[in-house]
Amino acid sequence: MASRSSVLEEELSCPVCSEIFRDPVVLSCSHSFCKACLQQYWEQKGSRECPVCRRRSSKDQPSISMSLRNICEAFLKERSQRAKAGPEVLCSLHSEKLKLFCLDDDEPICVDCLTGTHRNHNFCPRDEAALKYKEKLRSALAPLQEKLKAFNAVKLVCDQTAEHIKSQAQHTERQIKMEFEKLQQVLKDEEAARITALREEEKQKSQMMKEKIAKMTKEISSLSEQIRTIEQKLGAEDVSFLQSYKDLEKRARCTLADPEKVSGALIDVAKHLGNLKYRVWEKMLGTVQYTPVTLDPNTAHPNLSLSEGLTSVRCCGEIQQVPDNPERFDRWGCVLGSEGFSSGKHCWDVEVGDEDYCVVGVAKESIKRKTDFTLSPAGGVWSIRQISGKYTALSSSPTALTVQRKPQRVRVQLDWDRGEVSFSDPSDNTPLYTFKHSFTERVFPFFNPGSLRICPLKVSVRVE
Repeated sequence: MASRSSVLEEELSCPVCSEIFRDPVVLSCSHSFCKACLQQYWEQKGSRECPVCRRRSSKDQPSISMSLRNICEAFLKERSQRAKAGPEVLCSLHSEKLKLFCLDDDEPICVDCLTGTHRNHNFCPRDEAALKYKEKLRSALAPLQEKLKAFNAVKLVCDQTAEHIKSQAQHTERQIKMEFEKLQQVLKDEEAARITALREEEKQKSQMMKEKIAKMTKEISSLSEQIRTIEQKLGAEDVSFLQSYKDLEKRARCTLADPEKVSGALIDVAKHLGNLKYRVWEKMLGTVQYTPVTLDPNTAHPNLSLSEGLTSVRCCGEIQQVPDNPERFDRWGCVLGSEGFSSGKHCWDVEVGDEDYCVVGVAKESIKRKTDFTLSPAGGVWSIRQISGKYTALSSSPTALTVQRKPQRVRVQLDWDRGEVSFSDPSDNTPLYTFKHSFTERVFPFFNPGSLRICPLKVSVRVE
């Protein structure tokens, strides 16, 4: 049995092209055709007759059937929508449309199902159930959308981090090359200086030997001439020999001192090569610095700018484009040292100069980085603060410190095992404040600066 849709489609199809009517016209015999199909048929036949019943039409231009055209357009539109939605699913038991929804079994059913497997079940119209469940699903979708938003946000950070990693690697590589170029230049300069000293010694001693050789050559020539003269007189006649004897006797007396070998004439090779590597290394120590604390740029707040050597920091007043990684502070303008301590004694000096604001101390590793925290032991920070020359120990109850003069440097001393963090003025060892706490985790040097610098230590060589 043909479906209602197929019957309708057949009724709305042009007998000539078998497609749904396009601009349908109706003849006096009541047969309808597409306007273009009818005109083409008449041109081929050479007469105006109906393609179906062969009756001649009395009109040169048949009138368009507006009602039929509207019906055809509506049918085409509905068919297009059905095609997009896919074929309508029918009940597998009764081959009827699923117009109802069983609330007990949560499945669409047809009317005949109410007298069968879904007898006495609660039900509602399919459209009503679809609307209700779509709203329910939209509510369930909201958390997924939020989750997606969170993933996209983290992915964006990851993308930025990946780019920052490349930038960090390139910048760090340039710095490494620059530092090694400086060291290589020191070695080249030292090599040149030592070769110059060697050549200068060679020049001096070569000149000395040249003068010595010239003098010896002159004396040898004089002695040779003297010997030759005496030997000639020894072969003369007796009378002539005797007449010149006294003069020859004087000549035969040698007044020249015995020749001496030259000591210290050779190059002092030991001076140039003895412990050469050690001597060069010892001299290089004057060109290098060691700081007990280096700053960790991965923890620095975006408005902090660190020096190339990671030993000084200042507040630059503008937010820099850096990844929002978990280690980075984003509420307070803070930065940590790169190395944490979980035992032993440690000490470093911080140059604060004439800055109007700075905080120095230590902080526990688990300090909050992304939310507010207090600059106190309760917040995981043991520090002192300087504001316009006034110092305060940031203890549980901030304690004002009395200083005779504003320190240019502050010394921080950590004794992790004894649980002490001490602050003093290193210029005269004046104590400022000491915290006592039993540490249970790693602590890091902590800085909340306006501008400050970690002071380098004096480097020395000791031979044992």
